[in-house]
Amino acid sequence: MKWVSVFPPNVPRFGLQNLTALFVLSEIEKGFPFAVLEGTLASNIRVGAMAALAAKHFAPEQARVIGFIGSGEQAKMNLLAMKTVRPSLVQCRVSAKTSEEEHQFVRELEPILPDMEFVAADTDGACAMDGADILVTATSAQAPLLKAAWMKPGSFYSHIGGWEDEYAVAKQCEKIVCDDWETVKHRTQTLSLMYKDGELDDADVYGDLTEVVAGDKPGREKDDERVYFNAVGLAFVDVAIALAMYRRAREAGKGRELTMQETMIFDHPRMADYVRL
Repeated sequence: MKWVSVFPPNVPRFGLQNLTALFVLSEIEKGFPFAVLEGTLASNIRVGAMAALAAKHFAPEQARVIGFIGSGEQAKMNLLAMKTVRPSLVQCRVSAKTSEEEHQFVRELEPILPDMEFVAADTDGACAMDGADILVTATSAQAPLLKAAWMKPGSFYSHIGGWEDEYAVAKQCEKIVCDDWETVKHRTQTLSLMYKDGELDDADVYGDLTEVVAGDKPGREKDDERVYFNAVGLAFVDVAIALAMYRRAREAGKGRELTMQETMIFDHPRMADYVRL
């Protein structure tokens, strides 16, 4: 099980992250929990990893410029993940609600990626995104921030949040790919809204990322095709990550062992001492 809370006001009100998560793993035969793990970092890594997996199959092979609208934890994780699958990236542009947020992004990522040039866009979305090879929107906003005119032929767009781009962005893309289209339909992301408004149907969606990874469908096929990737976030991926975390922790001798229940309640030798009728 993944327990998660998202409180967007945390950032402006308290200067804290807006997402916290825990994992509880239970064995399958009897249902007893065997591990409780911190899940916030894993959640952030999973978002970046899924986007990077899509980029591995659909982004230009020699992508050089990546642009961001949004500068929070998800944006930072996405940059690290994207750089992993596209080491050719040499420039990162970032636009956020305030210049201070942009400069914080640069301060934190520049030492990790010293071979990249960072450009703070002074809250100008066009400056960050126009002409980029890889475009990423990672915000809690509900507005069409990304404009279709900024997405050049041959680019790859990773959509992370809710309603972050105008409908024309998806309509001009040759391929629309999701982590799970059936799940996306019922959410509140741009593609979900387009589906509900009759602006998008099943036939317009190229497929799910799993189909491409499995080799059932090809990834990028033309240099000039625009590709739109939407990841709604799938809990079973988080659970798989949590299990891997648990196994690695055990192998490394990490973690603390806690006793959840020593005995069945009425088998407790002093049960009568605690019952008062």
